[in-house]
Amino acid sequence: MALSIINIHVNVTGTSTRFFNVLAAPLAITDGTTVAATTFLDDSGTAATAFPVVANGYYNLYINGVLQEGDAYTVSATEITFNTVTASLSAGTPIVLEAVELVTTI
Repeated sequence: MALSIINIHVNVTGTSTRFFNVLAAPLAITDGTTVAATTFLDDSGTAATAFPVVANGYYNLYINGVLQEGDAYTVSATEITFNTVTASLSAGTPIVLEAVELVTTI
């Protein structure tokens, strides 16, 4: 039996979209607190209407520049929901959501 060598080329590319919100008022966070997508601006400074639904990728949430734990929040097309978190954020606190979508081609 002859030896066969198979070359498989896999390319993974990603796109990243970021959304920015600077809190206009203090925000008390408890389990289930939401922040609407419509309160964010996108990378171009345009008001967001929805967050992208990421099927193959992940979201990163930064509050005041600090990356938050993945289990502390969930993201839907319309909002960010905080899970099992208790906190108080001051007015002027920046919130950044990054949606990363990965595409694999063979």
